[in-house]
Amino acid sequence: MAGTREDGGATRLLLVDDDPGLREVLRADLTDRGYEVLARARAAEGLATLEAGAPIDVVITDLNLPGESGLDLCARSARARPEVPVLVITGHGSLEAAVGAIRAGAYDFITKPFDLDVLDVAIARAVRQRRRPRRAAADDPLAALGGDSPAIAALRALVERVAASDASVLVRGETGTGKELVARALHGLSARRDGPFVAINCAAMPEALLESELFGHVKGAFSGAVEARPGLFQRASGGTLLLDEVGDMSLPLQAKLLRVLQERRARPVGGADERPFDVRVVAATHRDLRDAAAAGAFRADLLFRLDVIGIDVPPLRARGRDVLVLAERALAEQAARAGKRVTGLSPAAAERLLAYAWPGNVRELHNCIERAVALCEGERLEPGDLPAVVRAATPAPAADTPAADTPAADPLIALAPGVDAAGLPTLEAMERRYVHHVLDLAGGNKALAARVLGLDRKSLYRKLERWQREGGAA
Repeated sequence: MAGTREDGGATRLLLVDDDPGLREVLRADLTDRGYEVLARARAAEGLATLEAGAPIDVVITDLNLPGESGLDLCARSARARPEVPVLVITGHGSLEAAVGAIRAGAYDFITKPFDLDVLDVAIARAVRQRRRPRRAAADDPLAALGGDSPAIAALRALVERVAASDASVLVRGETGTGKELVARALHGLSARRDGPFVAINCAAMPEALLESELFGHVKGAFSGAVEARPGLFQRASGGTLLLDEVGDMSLPLQAKLLRVLQERRARPVGGADERPFDVRVVAATHRDLRDAAAAGAFRADLLFRLDVIGIDVPPLRARGRDVLVLAERALAEQAARAGKRVTGLSPAAAERLLAYAWPGNVRELHNCIERAVALCEGERLEPGDLPAVVRAATPAPAADTPAADTPAADPLIALAPGVDAAGLPTLEAMERRYVHHVLDLAGGNKALAARVLGLDRKSLYRKLERWQREGGAA
């Protein structure tokens, strides 16, 4: 039931809005949905309620308030009650306001007019966020997995669930998605957190050298081995070993690795004795190892040993407005490093970042922002500061979709209402799907979506209202 906490009590909301009519209507509607609502007219009143220690699960505030603004309330609430998420509502939806709210500490941003069901879902997400044990950002192993999209929230939840296990984990994802960050989060959340975290890129060295690095060698084992050296399995003992790009390992070395994982003992190159180790193994790959195993390029028995728990890291293009959150973080880091006063993104630059498909994922985004900060001559990044390929981007699919041999498997047909008897989508259905895709990428910001679509806001609103009247998604 909406408005109910896990312990059976009602979710407690602090509503701050200076419009008495809207405040009362919203308070009554939320109360009808089972919430306990404290209503305040000004930011100072809301902050006083928080600072007094009132039991609040979520704050909902209007952006434009007399005196201190909703952004001020976000920032001061984050300091006074960091465990309480803040939802910001405004009728003046703009990308700058959304980014400003997030930077000030808001959990989510909702533009008027909004459906109460949308607010209900946002509150439920915020309550789940509040229940998750919080850590200081500097101490939170999950902090590096920035963003708040459903895809990254699901990833963080899965990492938290499996971190306590000692089972082997296979982290799958495209190049640049942050697979090593996932491995480090698994280590940081585990009972091994005080032990070493050791990573090796299996694609970065020849087979003989990789074998020596993994298992160690004795003195005189080969030319240049002037002294014995322990391998990474020994050096990572008590901690976590990341085998990055394990799919690029040769078949002979795969056989040796399989035996080591089975026996939990490693024999150094040139040595006679096997040495035990205590390591949690996390492997990472951008390849489809099941296809590789089927083709004989990867040992199926090693795959089963590594893939006890599988974690898929989503590509950046599947993470919607996380692009802006990560871009803002990278911008702040690069501006500080360069000693430049670059404070944010212009709306036009943000549109380009949202429209680009990011084949290189988070790594490419970081490189893009580093370049843009170096070229920027003002206080905000503009489209001209971005690489040409980003400036020229058109809206891209939100996620990979498998190729289909038949029209019925097309995601446009599967997801959009308005399919004709032959199984083909109508133009109206395709337009509706595309408009909602752009809205998703813009985080629900209709003003930004209208600009990306090349429509004026009124035309977009009319389309959405008509589709809702016809019974489609609004």
